[in-house]
Amino acid sequence: MSGMPTYDVIETAREQVLANGVGLDEADVLRCLELPDDALDELLDVAHQVRRRWCGDAVEVEGIVSVKTGGCPEDCHFCSQSGQFTSPVRAVWLDIPGLVTAARETRATGATEFCIVAAVRGPDDRLLGQVRDAIEAIRADGNDVQIACSLGMLTPAQVETLVEMGVHRYNHNLETARSYFPSVVTTHTWEERWSTLELVRDAGMEVCCGGIVGMGETRAQRAEFAAQLAALRPDEVPLNFLDPRPGTPFGDMAPLGPAEALKTIAAFRLALPRTILRFAGGRELTLGDLGTRSGLLGGINAIIVGNYLTTLGRQPDEDIALLGELSMPIKALSAAL
Repeated sequence: MSGMPTYDVIETAREQVLANGVGLDEADVLRCLELPDDALDELLDVAHQVRRRWCGDAVEVEGIVSVKTGGCPEDCHFCSQSGQFTSPVRAVWLDIPGLVTAARETRATGATEFCIVAAVRGPDDRLLGQVRDAIEAIRADGNDVQIACSLGMLTPAQVETLVEMGVHRYNHNLETARSYFPSVVTTHTWEERWSTLELVRDAGMEVCCGGIVGMGETRAQRAEFAAQLAALRPDEVPLNFLDPRPGTPFGDMAPLGPAEALKTIAAFRLALPRTILRFAGGRELTLGDLGTRSGLLGGINAIIVGNYLTTLGRQPDEDIALLGELSMPIKALSAAL
């Protein structure tokens, strides 16, 4: 037998996802994740074609800032902001001028979205008041950047309050597959997170929901997660890779290998052909510069620039230069409204 092997699932992806925009189901996502490494380039290529056909060439660029860092009562095992672990992160609040400056710096990179994040189970009146004041101050500064928020689990009244503030997108990650969630978090349930996401979607805000891969889940659970995200129909999926944090229960885990990470990116694109798929935390550790380039050519169409909540990222100008080199235009603000 001569020539390169043919993989049925890649042909299925061409016929079903590329041609018709219909995402792969859980079983086919798992087949993608189980492909041998010599099929990686072909898998990334078809994922890139899918992204270009169903999402276009533009890349959405976002900056994030934490209004409240550390001291969270939840026990998410990957997170150094939990008050239950011995990680070095301690509770800090960022003031309004600091948020305005961060938003201004974010907009100056060319980013069209600015996400205000808080390490909390859910927002109280104080936090919502600070977010309202911050949004008003950002607008008074002449900044037209889109405002997103990630403030934990919400009540229906809190959802309506955020809509009134002009928050256009809400981030609340499911983090991992439903079947694996109890191994990651014990202080609340996957279903509680899902309920918040349904409230957000029903209120008309865009839904941003993803998670972290490389937390000890199986490939089958990774495929399960992709299928559950597809059922949610999020506008955006931030894809994080575990960056083990000292003092957390997952602090000694080995980072995911680059080939495994790239297969995950491609497989999630093929499950979610029309969704914004965003490079988020951990890509620098897991993929490095070369892998970041490969991911952008393998299904990614959005990126967080600068630092993350408790870990360092690449310099924003490095990512912006890479997008220019790859002929990937930054999505214009007018197109995002």
